Amino acid sequence: MMITRQHIVTWLERCAVLLEEKRAYLSELDSPIGDADHGINMARGFSKVVEKLPSVADTDIGNILKTSGMVLLSSVGGASGPLYGTFFMRAGGALQAKQELDSSDLLRLLEAGIQGVVQRGRAEVGEKTMLDALVPAFDALKARVEQEDDLITALQAALAGAEHGVELTIPLVAKKGRASYLGERSIGHPDPGAASVTLLLSALLDVVKSSSRAE
Repeated sequence: MMITRQHIVTWLERCAVLLEEKRAYLSELDSPIGDADHGINMARGFSKVVEKLPSVADTDIGNILKTSGMVLLSSVGGASGPLYGTFFMRAGGALQAKQELDSSDLLRLLEAGIQGVVQRGRAEVGEKTMLDALVPAFDALKARVEQEDDLITALQAALAGAEHGVELTIPLVAKKGRASYLGERSIGHPDPGAASVTLLLSALLDVVKSSSRAE
């Protein structure tokens, strides 16, 4: 199965819906270690992406992702805007002129996005950030792709990897962002940025599953 341009558009639309549904949940996660606005910021940012989509929906996947990243960069507050914006812009840059994606392309999307987040945030796994979900998701996806599993199985593994990564952030001391000011008081709370990563992956899995059932 290939991920088409329409799948990407539908994915971004579904992200907006899911983030709106989980807005209070994400902000609640952010309350003990941040400004309690992660859910608000993410929901607002992706609503702006959806507003922009009609103007780019007929272009290539790379441009859709890059445009989405620029919207997120300008509309999402806190650290999430630069990080998610950079993720999507770098992912789009790696997929220029693409009209559809196979599993290898999806790996390139994640890998380029992760590299952007590492460079922008100067972070690494284990510092209680979104990378603690993104990197396990990439590793799980890569393992499944190398085994030539189908796309749904690979995405399920990626989502499971990300969800496990969120759990692993709970005992960590935050090293980046506002949460880092709390020191050991940040222990005991999952990272909200890592949690939002799982929602984006869940939305993509839902889109692919729905498309597969329709075929």
